[in-house]
Amino acid sequence: MIHDRYQLAFKLYPYERSSDQDAAQPVRHPVVVMGGGPIGIATALDLGLQGIPVVVLDDHEGIGQGSRAICFAKRSLEIADRYGAADKMLDKGVVWNLGKVFHDDRKVFEFNLLPEDGHKFPAFINLQQPYFERFLVDRVRQAQAEGAPIDIRGKNRVDSVETHDDHVRLNITTPDGPYTIEADWLIGCDGASSPLRGMMGLDFEGRVFEDSFLIADIKMNNQDFPTERWFWFEPHFKSGASTLLHKQPDGEWRIDFQIGWNIDRKEELREENVRKRLDAMLPGVEYDIVWTSIYTFQCRRMKQFRHGRVIFAGDAAHQVSPFGARGANSGMQDVDNLGWKLGLVLQGKAPERLLDSYHEERAYGADENILNSTRSTDFITPKSKTSHIFRNAVLDLAEHHAFARPLVNSGRLSVPCTYDGLSLNGADALTGGPARTRPGSPCPDAPVGDRFLLGQLGGRFQLLTIDADAPDALDEDGIAVTRVALSASDDPTGALAARYLGDAPRAVYLIRPDQHVAARWDSFDASAVRDALRRATARG
Repeated sequence: MIHDRYQLAFKLYPYERSSDQDAAQPVRHPVVVMGGGPIGIATALDLGLQGIPVVVLDDHEGIGQGSRAICFAKRSLEIADRYGAADKMLDKGVVWNLGKVFHDDRKVFEFNLLPEDGHKFPAFINLQQPYFERFLVDRVRQAQAEGAPIDIRGKNRVDSVETHDDHVRLNITTPDGPYTIEADWLIGCDGASSPLRGMMGLDFEGRVFEDSFLIADIKMNNQDFPTERWFWFEPHFKSGASTLLHKQPDGEWRIDFQIGWNIDRKEELREENVRKRLDAMLPGVEYDIVWTSIYTFQCRRMKQFRHGRVIFAGDAAHQVSPFGARGANSGMQDVDNLGWKLGLVLQGKAPERLLDSYHEERAYGADENILNSTRSTDFITPKSKTSHIFRNAVLDLAEHHAFARPLVNSGRLSVPCTYDGLSLNGADALTGGPARTRPGSPCPDAPVGDRFLLGQLGGRFQLLTIDADAPDALDEDGIAVTRVALSASDDPTGALAARYLGDAPRAVYLIRPDQHVAARWDSFDASAVRDALRRATARG
């Protein structure tokens, strides 16, 4: 059974014949995105809002079915906010910061993912992926009306690609027959099974986990669990080796049951068998089943994310287990990283080698996610009797002793990556500056006056000054740097000083377009800022 909203929302970009199909020679486009899921649409938004023409090719006509990704992290909302799409997501999503961990029928402990105040967005919202995608497409439609050069083509299936030194040729099938186009750059956002990756003879490296999980989206009648993340190890209701419960919009709940490796998928998905598990977990509760699925997972990535004029992003480039909500959230960070770099290259303001830093930084992030995801999965699904005994001992200790709680791993939840020690980072010359805002780190939000800081930092290089003098604008080889000047009077809560000054009386930060710190100093020095900007754009 599929809920009506999936059917109603499915055809967001129905097939329309393109003028490219009637061209005598293949039309060349600056950027073509393969895949119209959330990462592909976000990529188109990022580039289109910069004024860069982009074509999105998708073999369907809109969003997919089922909840799929549901946990969208604070950083993804901040990125979506820069695109102008976050308000609808926040309005529709279920906000949560609190999680609880159970063993058998006992609560082991609870945790708060955002214990500090002073952020525009919560740690997470729960929002079914179809809604997340739809709100991105809604923003595309609005941007198109405002002149953004974005073209989404449904029912355009890419059958083959031919790579060349300066472009890629794509052979496409539509309901009206085949045609061919060319792209200066091709971005592969076509998901975990990535036909593009297969066409190019590329594969993943990493680990496949031998376990299966049953998803059940349900609507419960007259039940209202708290808006929290609940995770059971060895639940007393015996519906699976572990169980995860999340609240979703529309009065729906997402439940994941760990059901083992050697299973009959068809049998497990029979409604009566799904209901047996649900009835054991929710005795006496009336519910309707909205959607069911079974997934297995891998912790793997491509060896290289860039292959000449072809660049991979999201699940097409890397895969992790769903525990920790690292899939779509990591993909949004890929887009955030790639968009400004490709924009500068296409505008002739940065050399092509800047795109090599996309692989450097996002492979670093993928490795961090894979490490945390693997640790989560090993804790949730112990592979030996000894590791199972150890896992349960940790749970028993955590129930009574705080020191053991950090060892409990029911899915270390997604946080943005800090690019420590990587090539684009400039000087860290802020004496006494906080570690959380060192070069390479994502900027934390803070209230400033009646607004929030991140709303003023985005889309371009900016100089953030706090009680420090600097020019209002700089220009370095055509790259404009504007200044956001703040002082103690803009910081009534003290959050800005705590997050950006630390023990320093004043500070100057160079902030990248993706809101990562490029460099920081005690005071403004034109030569130092110029050097850091050249380094951050791979021109130094």
